Amino acid sequence: MGDQAIKFLSVSSQRTSAGLLMYRFRDGGLEIFLAHPGGPHFRRKDDGHWTLPKGEVQPGEDLLATAIREFKEETGLDASGEFIPLGSVRQKGGKIVFGWAFAGDWEPSRPLVSNQYQIEWPPHSGHLAEFPEIDRAEFFPLSDARRKMKETQWPFVERLLAALGDRVPSDPAR
Repeated sequence: MGDQAIKFLSVSSQRTSAGLLMYRFRDGGLEIFLAHPGGPHFRRKDDGHWTLPKGEVQPGEDLLATAIREFKEETGLDASGEFIPLGSVRQKGGKIVFGWAFAGDWEPSRPLVSNQYQIEWPPHSGHLAEFPEIDRAEFFPLSDARRKMKETQWPFVERLLAALGDRVPSDPAR
């Protein structure tokens, strides 16, 4: 789907998100930046639950602009440079996620800054508790990213690898 077609996609009839996959080259290999969802439902979940930072698109909202905004809101990091379109995937629950990749960096010594959300916790307690949308973020080499990332989002990495071509050393996780 071309950039113009996805830019003006009507999102009113389905849940749609847009996100960014930050990548870097380190120690001769490609690493991708993934975020772990915050809150009590994900506290003990790790492998298969990490995701690219993303958020829901409002009707009429530009998809790439949403992805850039959500990346900032969920990580506290500014995204800039060339954005490589990665198309879309459908997650198991039916949500459509559009992705772009960009080269960037983040050092773990820099604090992660994430939006907060509220839910009733514990359930049926009548008490509202606040949790970060993202509680951890990290760069992973491809072999680890394959295990950590939501299975339905792995095609974004495959499309990034295809877009980067010869710049990526061969990796058994591909």
